[in-house]
Amino acid sequence: MHLSPDQIVYWQYGFLKLNGTIAFTWALMLVLTLGSALVTRKLSMDLNRSRWQNLLEIVVTGIEKQIEDVGLRHPEKYIGFLGTLFLFIALASLCTIIPGYEPPTGSLSTTAALALCVLVAVPMFGIEEQGLGGYLKSYVEPTIIMLPFNIISELSRTLALAVRLFGNMMSGTMILAILLTITPFIFPIAMSALGLLTGMVQAYIFSILAGVYIASATRARKPRPAPAPTPS
Repeated sequence: MHLSPDQIVYWQYGFLKLNGTIAFTWALMLVLTLGSALVTRKLSMDLNRSRWQNLLEIVVTGIEKQIEDVGLRHPEKYIGFLGTLFLFIALASLCTIIPGYEPPTGSLSTTAALALCVLVAVPMFGIEEQGLGGYLKSYVEPTIIMLPFNIISELSRTLALAVRLFGNMMSGTMILAILLTITPFIFPIAMSALGLLTGMVQAYIFSILAGVYIASATRARKPRPAPAPTPS
């Protein structure tokens, strides 16, 4: 059992390497792409809808409600990004029941790439909502002294996103590997079930935190009210 899919090397030529992280990430992307094409190919606009479409609409409506709850007024604008993050991390955890599969989220390179996507998406949505000047102005509020602290905060929360997800996925794999050496039949099954639950929770937390960061970037600060005139 490998603690990280980076340790699985399928092909290598010089510094070019095809390891388990890349292979399993491509496989998940292929499953998500084909799955999306299959479930959306016969969508109906009238009331005569299939059970699959009803289930799909329940899932989409639930994700939109969660996005709206974090403070984003138009969830349909963000569901493509936040929903993809959630489905990728959740599917990466659910596929651990497949023998020979190693979740790519157990590699720091994958979690760092997901966090970098959030780092890029936050200013993009912020500039779209507030304009370039309005978004950049948020870095010097309430005073220009806060500029370096706001920049450090932006970078540190991206690092925290990557390390949090990597640490949780890595620790689950490590605990499972230790229990396999001690009791190879009983505890690994229970830990695998717990790992599935933990993976779903981590997918939810990662997506919600990304939504909170986007909401903070798109929310325009209200101007300070003018002081009331003093009676002469």
